[in-house]
Amino acid sequence: MSELFSQALWITLLGMGLTFAAIVLFWGMMALITAIPVGAEKEAAETAPRDSIPTQAAAQKAKAAALAVALALAEQEQQQVAYFPMPETAFVSAWQLGMRTRQMYQKGSGR
Repeated sequence: MSELFSQALWITLLGMGLTFAAIVLFWGMMALITAIPVGAEKEAAETAPRDSIPTQAAAQKAKAAALAVALALAEQEQQQVAYFPMPETAFVSAWQLGMRTRQMYQKGSGR
């Protein structure tokens, strides 16, 4: 019995160890991935001319806003509201359903 218990303990420790090792590995990979672009962005910001950035950014924002408005207007024109009327079936309340079920049960057992 103690050998079975020790095997179960080793399997548990091995599984937990692998799980935490994978978590640490993923943490390290995410830290590496997030650290790499930071240096590239700083270099790009230092090499770009200082006075052209705000003008270019404002022009790009204006283009993006105009494109968004044009897409929204085009989508609004394409949308067609479909009206689905309620079906012509009669509405049955819970009380009616219970009574009809009871009547069907009584008719079925009387045969």
